[in-house]
Amino acid sequence: MYPTTNRSKWKVWTSLALAVTVLSACGSNEGSGSASPSVSPSAGASAKPAQKEKLELKWFIDGPASSQLPGAQDDFVKKTIEEKFNVKLTVDYMVLGQDYINKVNAQLTANDPPDMWRDANGDGGQKYALDGVLADISKFVTPQTMPNYFKYWVDEKTFAGYQIQGKTVRAPIPYSKELYRAWYIRKDWLDKLGLSVPKTYDEYLNVLRAFTNNDPDGNGKKDTYGFTTAAGGDGIGLEWPEYWKNGLIFATFLENGKFIDMQTDARVEQVLTDIAKVIAEGVVDPDWFLNKAPQHTDKAAQGKVGVVQGATKDFAYDSNPQSIQTKTKALFPNANWVPFTPFGSHPIQSGIAPGSPFLFYKTVAEKSPEKVARSVEILDWLSSEEGYILTHYGQENKHYTRSGSTLTLKPEAITADITSKGDWLSIWDFFTPATPNVFGLTIVDPKQTDRDRSIEKTINSIPSAPYLGTSLIAPTGFDLATFRKRQRELQAKAIFEDKSGKNWPAYREELITKYNGKALFDAYAEQIKAAGLAK
Repeated sequence: MYPTTNRSKWKVWTSLALAVTVLSACGSNEGSGSASPSVSPSAGASAKPAQKEKLELKWFIDGPASSQLPGAQDDFVKKTIEEKFNVKLTVDYMVLGQDYINKVNAQLTANDPPDMWRDANGDGGQKYALDGVLADISKFVTPQTMPNYFKYWVDEKTFAGYQIQGKTVRAPIPYSKELYRAWYIRKDWLDKLGLSVPKTYDEYLNVLRAFTNNDPDGNGKKDTYGFTTAAGGDGIGLEWPEYWKNGLIFATFLENGKFIDMQTDARVEQVLTDIAKVIAEGVVDPDWFLNKAPQHTDKAAQGKVGVVQGATKDFAYDSNPQSIQTKTKALFPNANWVPFTPFGSHPIQSGIAPGSPFLFYKTVAEKSPEKVARSVEILDWLSSEEGYILTHYGQENKHYTRSGSTLTLKPEAITADITSKGDWLSIWDFFTPATPNVFGLTIVDPKQTDRDRSIEKTINSIPSAPYLGTSLIAPTGFDLATFRKRQRELQAKAIFEDKSGKNWPAYREELITKYNGKALFDAYAEQIKAAGLAK
């Protein structure tokens, strides 16, 4: 995107020295939310701060399909970053998925990599690491250069355990430890049909049948379905209740000290058979396989489907202008989405492990280390309270007021400046999850309703399994992306060709032998044992 600049040897040495100075300076402002200015070590106490060289940076991050960044005049986050860190920042963003992966790979192949990007391969960047294209970030990402990141979000032990084969080449995006996974159902449809929120799988199936066959919206047409998901034409997805019906928990867990992978367990045979049966009944949205997120929730909001899965706290909040509830009520004023689980005390998911990483390309770090250093500086600011508040709630006294640790939002200003202009903070908050308690903050949203608070209470009551307890790394040379791709192909084949899980044992054997799954799961077992989590 930017032309290559011809630098003299003097310029290169100056840039390298600047990068070292930036890295040193960051260590003196733990928790401050802003970087200390660089001062030459030989300058003395009275020297003025050195002006940082202005850099052009390009990032590739994820963003919701329904959001878009505004013009420069309205983007106070970008303006703040550019002024604070003396950069010209270009941000490219897409929904996480195969198109995102393809675009990143195309840029890497063309030797035009982003200066920083978020991985979306599902393997935590392991293939990139094994291919040798990732930068060594051991001197860039440290408690000294990223004090806020390590203080509030990712502890040093977790960071160390997240590395690959002793190489420090990836860093996890800050992640929430809070769990919000649940299925959501049209309670108004249930009321119209005289049904209750299902508490068992059999009750859930009966509701799907009623939503499909009994005209829950009262329009006199048979044009609704029970359940939908979005497989994106790749596998079957992981939102089907049939996994949980057969004792599998999202996404991995320990069972009697043994590691269980939800996607490849022997019990997937029955999962596939159960899914095929539900599809054969005609109670599932026929477009589920080709749906790309958020097409499935859009269909639900359009009144076509009565059950979907959500994984965020405000998935159906009245106070969230982008929630499924808000979008549905715009068309159907009496709509009421409520969270539920048809599995009682059975956990829906295990505790959260570090997720997708932020990455730097090897040649960028080698040729322009100052770009990596400056990106790291910005990311640490995004990890701070100052950066967090700006990217989640906007500007003080304009979009919220503050009294101590309590922020009271101003909904009208947020709608006018942010939501109505592309809900653009949903892109800038890519680096930190919506967990204000990390900073001890209390958020008062005047738009939050009793219904919102009831949803939060219900979600919090859904049980979860303990966190696995360690970050798992595939063995040297293992191509996890190819393994998972083949797994998804075989599961789709079971649904569309076999129409049952009858051949899953043979498919699983192929994964274990031909695709070396045994080595993968043996390595995981050893890592779990080494962490003292199993005998």
